[in-house]
Parts: sequence; structure tokens; C-alpha cells
Amino acid sequence: MALITRRAVLAAGGTLAATLAPRKPHARELPDLAEVLVPVNPPRTPPDGRFLDADGGEHTIAAFLGHGMVINFWATWCQPCIAEIPSLAALSRALAPHDIAVLPLSSDRGGANVVAAWFKAHDVTGLPILLDPRGALSDAWGGKGIPTTHIIAHDGKEQARLEGAADWSSPATVALIQKLVGG
Repeated sequence: MALITRRAVLAAGGTLAATLAPRKPHARELPDLAEVLVPVNPPRTPPDGRFLDADGGEHTIAAFLGHGMVINFWATWCQPCIAEIPSLAALSRALAPHDIAVLPLSSDRGGANVVAAWFKAHDVTGLPILLDPRGALSDAWGGKGIPTTHIIAHDGKEQARLEGAADWSSPATVALIQKLVGG
């Protein structure tokens, strides 16, 4: 019979507490995009699907064809997503003049109100509030988790993807996205 000591109980409790409340990562601690981006070869046409804006209006990926796209599937409760969203906002501002849209599709069950409150609390500007209810569009794209980001060229073909978080705000990243998108 194993003897459980006070020290073992305290150590286990400390380990549990550390896993329940992880320190919030920051974008600067995330890997550089060039190190983790996976090319899609050959480039492929992604599945179309519907997503919602903050007012409940429906949109499709097809409506954005002809424009470059950085499509990011995320949620406000996802720690890696939280780390990268501010850098995606910076990427959006940098790419807007180049006809490249950053589309952050949230799978939050609480909808637009949850995302809007989170954006306000974290001072996130420059990103639209877009929703992928129940992760349906992410599933159609073969998503294995969040965050997952897809880079779509002006010709409508997926050029690269990333499963996981990255720092999207560096000048090198902006240049890489422009090259991949063709803009």
C-alpha cells in the first residue's frame, strides 16, 4: 500500500494549479511564421462555406475570390489564439492597401457579443467580427484544431496553412504573405 504524504499532495496540487491557469502567451513569444508555415502543394481550391458577420449577415468565401485572404479560425477561450490575435490585427492593417483581407472566424458559441466584448477588453482594432458557428467552416476545410490559418491567393487557391499560433506582425511576415498571395 502506497503512503501518501503531505508533500506529495501539495506537489500534485501545485501541478494541477499550474495547468489550470497557464500564463497567457504573447505574440512575441510565438514562432516566426516562415519557420512554421506549411505550403499547400499543389495549391488547391478551398471549400466554400458560409460565415456570419457581427450583425448576423451571411457571407461566403466565394464572395472574396479575386482578393487575397488570410483566413484564421480561432476562439476567445483558446490561449494560443489569444496570443496571436493582436498580431493578426497588425497584419490586417498592413495588408489592407494590398487587397488582402484578414478574416478571423470565431467559433465562440456566445456569438458576436462575446467576440466584441473580448476585442474591446483587449483593445483589438482593425479586425472584423466574423463567426464560424459550431466550427462548421473549419471542419469543411479539414481543421484539426484552433488556431488554424489559411493563406489564399488572388486566384482563389490555398497556398499555405498553419495549424497553431504564430507572430503575424513582423515586416518579414507581411512580405511573405504578399508573395504567397501574389500582391
